[in-house]
Amino acid sequence: MIIDSPYLRTLEFDQVLERLAAHTAFSAGKELALALRPLTDATDVAERLQETTEAKALLAVKPETSIGGARDVRGIAYRAGVSGQLRPEEFLQVRATLLSARRLRGLLLRLEDEYPMLSNYGYELQPLTEIVESIDRCLDDDGRVLDSASPTLARVRREAAIARDRVVERLHSMITSSRNEAILQDAIVTERNGRYVIPVKAEFKSRIPGIIHDQSSSGATLWIEPLSTVDLNNRWHQLQLEERDEIEHILYELTRAVGQEAETVRHDVDMLAALDLIFAKALYSFEIKAVPAELRTAEWKIGQEGEISSPAENPLNLIKARHPLLDTSTVVPIDIYSGADFTALIITGPNTGGKTVALKTVGLFAAMNQAGLHIPAMDGSCLPVFSGIYADIGDEQSIEQSLSTFSSHISRIIDIYEHADEHSLVLLDELGAGTDPVEGAALAQSLIQAFQQRNCLLFASTHYSQLKIFAYATPGVQNASVEFDVQTLSPTFHLSIGVPGRSNAFAIASRLGLDGGIINYAERLISAGDTRSEELLSRVRDASDAAESARLETEQRLAQAHTYEEQLRVRLSAIEEARRQVLEEARAQGREQLAELEEQIQLLRRGLPAAAERQELADLADHIHELAAQVAPISVQVDEPADPDQNLLPGDKVFVTTLKQSGELVSIGSNEAEVMVGGFRLRTQPSRLRFESRPRKETAAQQMGVGRPRPESPGLELDMRGWRAEEVAPELDPYLDRAYLSGLPWVRLIHGKGMGVLRQVVRQFLDGHPLVSSYRPGVPGEGGEGVTVVTLIKKS
Repeated sequence: MIIDSPYLRTLEFDQVLERLAAHTAFSAGKELALALRPLTDATDVAERLQETTEAKALLAVKPETSIGGARDVRGIAYRAGVSGQLRPEEFLQVRATLLSARRLRGLLLRLEDEYPMLSNYGYELQPLTEIVESIDRCLDDDGRVLDSASPTLARVRREAAIARDRVVERLHSMITSSRNEAILQDAIVTERNGRYVIPVKAEFKSRIPGIIHDQSSSGATLWIEPLSTVDLNNRWHQLQLEERDEIEHILYELTRAVGQEAETVRHDVDMLAALDLIFAKALYSFEIKAVPAELRTAEWKIGQEGEISSPAENPLNLIKARHPLLDTSTVVPIDIYSGADFTALIITGPNTGGKTVALKTVGLFAAMNQAGLHIPAMDGSCLPVFSGIYADIGDEQSIEQSLSTFSSHISRIIDIYEHADEHSLVLLDELGAGTDPVEGAALAQSLIQAFQQRNCLLFASTHYSQLKIFAYATPGVQNASVEFDVQTLSPTFHLSIGVPGRSNAFAIASRLGLDGGIINYAERLISAGDTRSEELLSRVRDASDAAESARLETEQRLAQAHTYEEQLRVRLSAIEEARRQVLEEARAQGREQLAELEEQIQLLRRGLPAAAERQELADLADHIHELAAQVAPISVQVDEPADPDQNLLPGDKVFVTTLKQSGELVSIGSNEAEVMVGGFRLRTQPSRLRFESRPRKETAAQQMGVGRPRPESPGLELDMRGWRAEEVAPELDPYLDRAYLSGLPWVRLIHGKGMGVLRQVVRQFLDGHPLVSSYRPGVPGEGGEGVTVVTLIKKS
């Protein structure tokens, strides 16, 4: 099923379709784009989204892919099928369309493994090679019938050329004769009424017997076909008629051939139009920097006691969502979600603050998603598949039905309530407005609960303070607000969920210069209950802001603590290694001295005769052995032994097994190696090093760059989302050059997840780059597979 209702126009879905249609290549594709509607079956939606994703991936690596010169020839094929005669230019349109089908079929079937959804259309396309070859044999690119169209046509045209030459030759001999020089107006041979004639002065017409075919406006010149050339002209004219008949016959046969395949031609146009729409979706996705939404099952449900039975994650979660019809340079992204802890979101805040835009963004994204379009948001955004999308947005009066603003709202809400079910999305702007505030607020609360009982996902905007309290007190209902900067008297368009909107009427009036006495009197007119409610909400809002500020500060300090912890761990490891080295050297010296003493004792023992003295020397030797045990080499736990066959070289990245840290090998000898770890140099044994990687050699151009002034840093991050494959090399290469020359140790390339095509192109480019030491995917905190962290070679 499809969603086709006036509510889509309310959400400006038709304007999105117009922008989509601008990317189509021919009229049939444009018709499909303008007629596009959201689907309600989750499987169909997933397939349409996958088609768009595959097309975007294909265009990223093959941007020239398109439907080419295809035309909507379905009407032409129909006329051919009912024995209508086609014109040469129409055959050329059929030919161009079939050639486009053949080209796309070959491409899509060749890339079937990479783009399985698109390849299905390749199997559907039938290029009708025989018809293309027949048209090529019969017509040139200008639609002129070729001699090769048939042997008869070739013969007739040869004979016609000979007949024409004979006529022209006979007439040429007459105009060049000196006898006729005085009677001819000009010495030329021309054509009148399909016959070759010569211009004769009117007073000498009797001098050349023949047929008069025309005369000049002045009557001074007559164009006469001499009798001597009548038979020759007749023969030439007869052959022209035979040529015309043969051409008609050829075009008739071509028409029959196209007519016999009329259904196939129309089917090819349908498939090309479908592909044109898919490619347009991909191009529009590039234009608005969009991503495919993750599809979630709409499992939320409100129980009898108000509890929500739903998934742990929000089925609707839009991250940094940007309304596609707003200026990309000024639009403020919003984060909005619903479905897990609550199913009704009440948005409050000042006029022009962005409440309506937020509602339209949700509804428009849902419609775009179910129509197979990507949405302009961040990776990880998700949407359920709704059975219906309903919106009461705008306060226009129904002039046609003579209804007030309030009556118009209620009429639409009644229609929505009658059709909405448990899988519907309902958007209500200025709920309860247009009537008495007390009654309007009560009616709004009742409507919210009614839609909750229907298990709809509800987003509503309002100005009523009573609804803010209602949202706090009602399970499954949540507050949200759009912020307003009182100092600049302008909205920030930032959406905060969990915090009700602040009332700014008095603050704005004061900033604009309204007399303070008037404002104070107005404040006294507000009921005590309303004042307490606003104060309560203000405290809650301030507490929420303080909690959010504390959370952000805590996260920053935690990240800083992790950094300090890592630095401290590296330093302690280096200090421990240095301490072990000092102890090892001291013990080695002690062992050497004790070995010398032991040798001297042995010499003394052999030279002394007295047994008592030898016993004293033996006691002394035992004491030396005890000292030697105390200065034995320090045992080190090695988790993974080094590879003895690996030939380590200075500059290699190595893993120090005793420290469990990676570093750069500075120097290495037979018994000692020096390693730089975390900014510290330490000495260790080569056997405690494990090879990890070896940097590529610098190019001559890099080696010649020593001593140049360091350029300005291009920044540690490069956002590549929305790039095409052909943009990677010319944009990424100079960025890496600037990063290297400015001394950056590493950079982050943000390419997003998507189909992974851009990620693959980026990493293939990095594989052979002389400035890249290594690269890795981002860890979960860095963006995962949507990010590549590149370590640059060290600048000498």
